[in-house]
Amino acid sequence: MSDYLKKEDYEEPACVFCKPETIKRIDSPRVIEKLDEYLSRADYPSAERHLNYWLEEARINGDGRGQITVYSELVGLYRKLGRRDEALTACEHLTEAIESENLGDSVTAATSYLNIATAYKAFSMAEKAMPLYEKAREIYEKSLAPSDSRLGGLYNNTALALTDLGRYSEARKFNEMALAVMEQNEGCEPERAITYLNMASSAEAENGLENSEEFIKNCVLKADALLETPGLARDGNYAFVCEKCAPVFGYYGYFLLEKKYAERAKEIYERA
Repeated sequence: MSDYLKKEDYEEPACVFCKPETIKRIDSPRVIEKLDEYLSRADYPSAERHLNYWLEEARINGDGRGQITVYSELVGLYRKLGRRDEALTACEHLTEAIESENLGDSVTAATSYLNIATAYKAFSMAEKAMPLYEKAREIYEKSLAPSDSRLGGLYNNTALALTDLGRYSEARKFNEMALAVMEQNEGCEPERAITYLNMASSAEAENGLENSEEFIKNCVLKADALLETPGLARDGNYAFVCEKCAPVFGYYGYFLLEKKYAERAKEIYERA
């Protein structure tokens, strides 16, 4: 039997004496919580059905903010699955929803710009991504504390796009900024590991594999050490990072690390 949310799971009984609201908002935190459950076990078909169900609910109820939440998650899901056309369509809808809700320079808008930009970058559209990363950065740096982990994620993704564009010195700067932020946040070791592997890839792109060999080795060993941090929660996010890092370790010839982290990710997903 499916554990998909039913209407009675999230909707309180209607009061016959109450005046109905014009907009009935979806319970976004609960939608995200359930989505995280699906992602923690790599159940992507259920995650997609879940998001599309709540997207339709938000549409029917005229909940523009709810649509922004769901579209943003769909962009990320389709990007992760490599489904380019659906990801770009979701980006278009998300952009329209942001404009419709007049979110302006809000953190919600910035996070949406970040998600759209990351999708563009993932599908070889780094040039189109950069103005959105810059817009998100302007809002984040104005609105968030310097130690906020969201800034680390933004800097990390910006560095990837800059590497794609051959702007290597800028990429190094943003990778260093990402590390500086994430070092201030407990539990961000997996994200720091990803940044070190991104730095290895950027160095290879700039200087070639042979000329970057020692730097790449140091990055790989640092990433491995971070992923082995004692007490680190081995949850769905950790599994995703292990899954993402494993082929990079293999690419650089660290086949035992590739095998270790691929198997670790599989184990976590299977027991979730």
